[in-house]
Amino acid sequence: MSNTVLITREPVINKQHKITANRLIVHAASVAAAVQALSSLDDVWPATHPVFISLYRLVPTPDLLEWIAPANAMVEIPTQSIAHPLTLALIPQLQAAGISLNLTWYQNDTILPPNIPWRFVIIDAKRHSLPADPPGLAIAWGLGNVPDFRNAILEGYDGASGWFFMRGVKSDGKLAPSHAQIVRLLNLVRRNAEVKEIETVLKQDVALSYKLLRYINSAGFGLMCEIQSFRHAVTILGYEKLNKWLSVLLVSASRDPSAPALMQTAIARGRFMEKIGAAFFDKGELDNLFITGAFSMLHLLLGASLQSALEEMHLPTPIADALLSGDGVYAPFLKLACALEGFDDKDLAALAHELHISPEQINRAHLEALAFADSLQFS
Repeated sequence: MSNTVLITREPVINKQHKITANRLIVHAASVAAAVQALSSLDDVWPATHPVFISLYRLVPTPDLLEWIAPANAMVEIPTQSIAHPLTLALIPQLQAAGISLNLTWYQNDTILPPNIPWRFVIIDAKRHSLPADPPGLAIAWGLGNVPDFRNAILEGYDGASGWFFMRGVKSDGKLAPSHAQIVRLLNLVRRNAEVKEIETVLKQDVALSYKLLRYINSAGFGLMCEIQSFRHAVTILGYEKLNKWLSVLLVSASRDPSAPALMQTAIARGRFMEKIGAAFFDKGELDNLFITGAFSMLHLLLGASLQSALEEMHLPTPIADALLSGDGVYAPFLKLACALEGFDDKDLAALAHELHISPEQINRAHLEALAFADSLQFS
């Protein structure tokens, strides 16, 4: 039996359309293998938000107690296995260890053991209506798009889990003036314009300057000193790094209600590509990998077609090829990043195999990317 373990994910979205937790789906042949994989990721664990742990098709057993769970971890107990003797033995031990429990696939006729304080209850909203009195905060699963999410919140759900926010978003317009201003800055930085010229553009929008400096000084960047001005940023970082952070600024410029979750996902894609690509590309190209991942959702974030958005920018050919036609040297890494956003571990394994990347490398880069994206405040 293979001990290969791969971790995919989906976000948990609150009523304000923000990612409020991350749901990790652990694809493993045994609970023991899952524990071994999870234990190896302590140093890159995403700590900003709660993390739901789903063992997917496995029955949760006391083997899980071998994992020293981080404080923000919550273990999911599927209703299909809740009467299993090993799961019944596990539940009180998790409670005694102070690990929060979530209940998945709950419905009205589910018979529950007594005295269990469920934190969240995931309900398949495609198949079942919201029960009158769920035993925890109700999370809708299986929603098709953004309008479905709005309806679920009106129905009484506390949030939803899944990628519904990528669907039902209009993306066929033109760049808004605020977006065009950031594109102008990107083009100036990319052609190494004079600092004074770039500062003149930044001074036209004080909010942009503030946001840019806030991102650069974020914990995820890891600088040893605080950047005080754009000129200071050029001195410390250089133009290439500034190009990357202006890209973050563009990704975070949307004011659409669904934008916070889209922004966080876009940055996670970019950071994953940057991390996993480090073994394949020169250091100078890693920022381009980041930009490729971050810009892969630009059409959803800016409400403009990807073609029209990219026409305004002078992007390197590998970035444009990956985004517009799915071709070129960056494309396999973008596909790999997107494959983390689902339940198909076979597709993820096949893509990793083609690139000769181990599951351990995938999982580590995945969680590093998630921790980084969570560390940025998109508001």
